Amino acid sequence: MTDSKAVITVDASAAGLPISPDLFGIFFEDLNHAADGGLYAELLQNRSFSYSGADRADRADRADRHALTAWEPVCLGGAEAGVTVGTDDPPHPNSPHHAELRVTEPGGGAGLRNGGFGGIAVTAGERYNVRVLARRAGGGPAALTVRLESAAGAVHGQAALGPLTSDEWTWYTATLEAASSDPDARFTVLTHTRGVLHLAFVSLFPRATFRDRPNGLRADLAQAIADLQPTFVRFPGGCVAHGLGLGNMYRWKDTVGPLEWRRTQPNLWGYHQSAGLGYFEYFQFCEDIGAKPLPVVAAGVCCQNTPGGQQAVPEPDMPLYVQEVLDLVEYANGPPDSPWGAVRAAAGHPEPFGLVYLGVGNEDQITPEFRERFALIHAALREHHPEVTVIGTTGPAPVGAEWEQGWEFARKLGVEIVDEHSYKSPRWFLENTHRFDALDRSGPQLYVGEYAARGNTMLCALAEATYMIAMERAGDVVRLSSYAPLLAKVGNTQWVPDLIYFDNSHVHKTLNYHVQRMHSVNSGDSSLPVTVSGGPTAPAEPRADRQGVSLGTCATQAEFADVRIDGRPAEGWEPRAGEWEVAGGVLRQTADTPEALAVLASAARAGDCVVTLRARRTGGAEGFVIGFGRTAPGDYYRWNLGGWRNRSLTLQRSDDGFIHDLADPVPHPIETGRWYDVRIELRGSRIRCFLDGRPVHDLDDATHDPERFAVSSVRDSRTGDVIVKVANTTPSAVTTTIDLRDAGPPLRVTATVLAAAPDDGEPFAPAPAEPRTVTLSLSAPVEHELPPYSFTVIRAVRHRAS
Repeated sequence: MTDSKAVITVDASAAGLPISPDLFGIFFEDLNHAADGGLYAELLQNRSFSYSGADRADRADRADRHALTAWEPVCLGGAEAGVTVGTDDPPHPNSPHHAELRVTEPGGGAGLRNGGFGGIAVTAGERYNVRVLARRAGGGPAALTVRLESAAGAVHGQAALGPLTSDEWTWYTATLEAASSDPDARFTVLTHTRGVLHLAFVSLFPRATFRDRPNGLRADLAQAIADLQPTFVRFPGGCVAHGLGLGNMYRWKDTVGPLEWRRTQPNLWGYHQSAGLGYFEYFQFCEDIGAKPLPVVAAGVCCQNTPGGQQAVPEPDMPLYVQEVLDLVEYANGPPDSPWGAVRAAAGHPEPFGLVYLGVGNEDQITPEFRERFALIHAALREHHPEVTVIGTTGPAPVGAEWEQGWEFARKLGVEIVDEHSYKSPRWFLENTHRFDALDRSGPQLYVGEYAARGNTMLCALAEATYMIAMERAGDVVRLSSYAPLLAKVGNTQWVPDLIYFDNSHVHKTLNYHVQRMHSVNSGDSSLPVTVSGGPTAPAEPRADRQGVSLGTCATQAEFADVRIDGRPAEGWEPRAGEWEVAGGVLRQTADTPEALAVLASAARAGDCVVTLRARRTGGAEGFVIGFGRTAPGDYYRWNLGGWRNRSLTLQRSDDGFIHDLADPVPHPIETGRWYDVRIELRGSRIRCFLDGRPVHDLDDATHDPERFAVSSVRDSRTGDVIVKVANTTPSAVTTTIDLRDAGPPLRVTATVLAAAPDDGEPFAPAPAEPRTVTLSLSAPVEHELPPYSFTVIRAVRHRAS
């Protein structure tokens, strides 16, 4: 495409619009094994023998989860021993299980082996701390040996532990030094004595954690997060905060104190949480990286995706729950002689952590039960802790009834900040850069608490860079923002895309990560007036008439009959994926494939249309998907009936192959064997969907022109630097003149550029490009060529105060 020219004029003499100093932070949630097996540096899986089938309650492999998961018995050199699980006289009610090792013949050693989270990565010369909580239950004193071994049994390091002489629970420690590196090592604990040993807790930690903190964090992952220089850290989520059911809510008091006192529990993402990375470790990490803590507590209700729907803490129990929230503030901020400040001090931190933000609720349905409980918590925080800013919730999407009700409720209650989530296509972000302009500046302010452009390509990263520019331009009303999710372990993901991927030995930073860092390390505290003249013109996108119709399933078998478009039979279906057949006038999909699709091969009448059909699920996990309004292979609407594990009806839009929700999911499972009457009406930008004659969705999907060349400018008052950010989401290089009007002479001018082809980048791999910084000429005005598909930060470095 022909290169273009642009002139960016910044009024650097203006006072500027004051913007939030906390605009760019991070969001941490323990999904994708972000904590256990990830950021939390513990190397052993199921260290407290606490796994159970409840970890995977809705999965077929739940029977494979039990108290000895990840452990295997070891008998060397003729040893004879058995291992069972005991529950008598536990070290603490929150650690109810222990392994009972009964050795009848010690031979060359008998014990247990643990392969960690898909292997244990050890490094030659590094030291590893072993802690074992054990007791003798029969026989004489027992000496233990702990080892790091290869998968073939070669010993990388060995140490003696004990001897165990007490019948009371006692901690024993040792240090292992690895003689060689191994990305797939394992840990073994052995005894050489006849008798019975009880092991309640077995832990292996690298000595070199982030900032050398005991019970600390994996150093390379934590450093990657620290390098983002976030202004705040949100924790513990996300859906984890309110849990699946009241018993699964994240209760902060269960995550502090000695490790054996902490309550482990099933994670709603399908695995187990050790609570090793609890509230103390979280607050400590925030302090270590200079970020403000932003914890989120449940609003007295659990996640509405719980089987049976949203559940509320009973009214008689609400005073205790409100006090629990108040106690969290005391734990963070109270003096060391206060009840909960003393608990913090006992952990080694007498100084307050300086909590200023507290989120209450996460993507909750705005039900009467939610309103009542949120109001109680909000009132108590205002009364007892006016220094803490409360953040409310507006549901799971930036549109829809829950979003509207959440904003209305927050305004009525006087909530200072509300939390909005946007998992959308790149095109949606480019189309919605001016959505903040209409926000009422009298409040509440906005926290864009979760957002991502549905992929790890350069196009997705640029869409996020553009949206962040929009947040910065509206930084007087957009107070906070955080990409989500933050972390994902390769081979253990429940959600993609993510900002950082990792395995046991490597950390992969994505293009999205580089965009976040370029923004965060180049933040300002005032937005300067900017005008842009010229610039690239995005090529006109060819649009066909809206005539495509498709049928599909997701890991489901289904049948479709009497498919009609504007009353005329739709015939001639072309299978694209799955196993399709026609029998007796019924189109059947019989495969258990994740994505089955059949497209109407013959062209339907162009333009608006009414699609009607009958459909039924015959087996599988979800329901069926009706595609319509297709204008290009990746551009269409679809009605997903029985999505999200057969829980809801959701109207969605695909932009360039990126699918996102257009409306709130409507709770409604699809029954097996039942025929449903489906009707979809498309009239202009209005879409109406009916199931069995009942209206389900009715919305106007009016869109805006995407902003393909986005610019912002900020001043950092600490340094006097003027910063210009440009996201070029076009195939044109742009020769750009930057006129920093009345800025005065800088010491130097730098340009940091991230550029790649729009489809470059993928999950689970390092970014295909990294930012590069060059020094520009000091001649005024500044000139620089912006590459196609690039994000550029130009910084005019000024004299700094002495």
